[in-house]
Amino acid sequence: MQAILEQYGIPYTETDIQKFGTGLINHTWVVNRGTEKYILQRINEQVFKEPMAIVHNIDLLAEYLAHHYPEYLFVAPLKTKNGSSVVKDAAGGYFRLVPFVKGSCSVDVVTTPEQAYAAAAQFGKFTRLLNGFDASKLNITIPDFHNLSLRYAQFLRALKNGDAQRIAAASSLIEYLQSQSGIVETYEQILQDDNFPVRVMHHDTKISNVLFDAQEHGLCVIDLDTVMPGYFISDLGDMMRTYLSPVSEEESDFDKIEVRKDFYEAIVNGYYNEMKAVMTDAEPRYFFYAGTFMIYMQALRFLTDHLLGDPYYGAKYPGHNLVRSGNQAVLLQKLQTKKSLLEGRGMRNS
Repeated sequence: MQAILEQYGIPYTETDIQKFGTGLINHTWVVNRGTEKYILQRINEQVFKEPMAIVHNIDLLAEYLAHHYPEYLFVAPLKTKNGSSVVKDAAGGYFRLVPFVKGSCSVDVVTTPEQAYAAAAQFGKFTRLLNGFDASKLNITIPDFHNLSLRYAQFLRALKNGDAQRIAAASSLIEYLQSQSGIVETYEQILQDDNFPVRVMHHDTKISNVLFDAQEHGLCVIDLDTVMPGYFISDLGDMMRTYLSPVSEEESDFDKIEVRKDFYEAIVNGYYNEMKAVMTDAEPRYFFYAGTFMIYMQALRFLTDHLLGDPYYGAKYPGHNLVRSGNQAVLLQKLQTKKSLLEGRGMRNS
C-alpha cells in the first residue's frame, strides 16, 4: 500500500485504510487522508485477463466525455505522478485510485420503483452520451460475456459431457430450458439486423453500480471494467433480471420470486426517457425481450456450471448452482406469463 500510494504523492503515514464495499470481483479499500477520501482497487486478473485493456477503455471514455460532456460526472481513476492511470506493484498486481464522490452513496438492493427508475436513467444516460463514440475502439475486457449463442452451445456440450447423475436429476429443468431456445434464435437475428447498432454498454447494471445523492437521485454509473461494445438488451435486460424480483438469484424458496409490474415500468421509463433520442425504431419493440434474454442466459450459465461440477461459479452447498438456475428459470416463467400485461408498457416521457 505504501509504495502504491506514494506513486500518487500520498504519504502512507497520513492515511487510514479500510476494506470497502460488497463487490465480489475486485478487491476494494477506502483510503482516508484528513478530509480527503479515495477508493483504491486491485483489478482481479483472474476475471480480467488483460488489465491494461480496461485502462485503455476508461482513458478513452474519460477523454471523450471531458471534451463533449464536461458537465457529466465521470469517476475516472486519478493519474500517478508519472501520468499513469494504474499502478503495477512488485507482485504483478494492478491497482488504481479514484476519488470518493462527496455526498454520494450506493445501495445494494433495489427496494423502490424510484430507485429502479433512477438507476435505469443513469445507465441509459451513459450510453446516450457515448452515442457519438466509436464503440469499436474499445477493448473486449471479458470475451463473449453476453454471447447467448455461445452460452447455449456450452449448455448443450454440458448435456453430453457433464456429470450423468446431475444431468438425470435436473431433467425437468433441462427440458424447460431447451424448450426456450427460441430466445437464442431471436438473439441471432438481432446480431444480423442493422436496426440494432453496436453501442457502448456497461454490461453490469446491478444497482450497486450507480451512485446516488442523499435524496436518492442518480449521479452517475461506476465500476466500468465491463464497459465494452454491445447491444442495448444487455444493460436493460440485466436491470430487469436483478431489479424485477424482490429476491435475488440466491433465493431457494421459489415462491418468493415475483415480477413486480411497477418496477418493470420504472426500468423501462427510466431507460427509454434517456435513450429515446438515439434509439432506432426497432429497439424499443425489444424491451420485453431484453429481460428474457438476460434471465435465460443466466439460467443456462448456472445449470451448465452445475452439470460440469461447478468450475466457474463455485458452490457454497451441494446443488447451489442448480438452485440458482432453477431460480432464474422461475423468474423467466413468471416474466413470460406477464408478457401481455407488460410488453409495450412504460416508454412514457418523464
